[in-house]
Amino acid sequence: MEDDDRPRPRGDAASKLAAEDLGPYSQDELEQRIALLEAEIARVEKHRLSAAAHRDAAEALFGRKD
Repeated sequence: MEDDDRPRPRGDAASKLAAEDLGPYSQDELEQRIALLEAEIARVEKHRLSAAAHRDAAEALFGRKD
């Protein structure tokens, strides 16, 4: 079963972050938040690239699944 075919659960972490009121945060807290989000983006991108490489290797070995 392909995980990509399943719907994503509502209320995931990104949606909750996007809905959060940023008004109470100081400039320093906002800078820290940006740094954490950039680090998370880099982590997710690294995982995405790794998963794509794994899929490509499997397709090269076993053929493309349509």
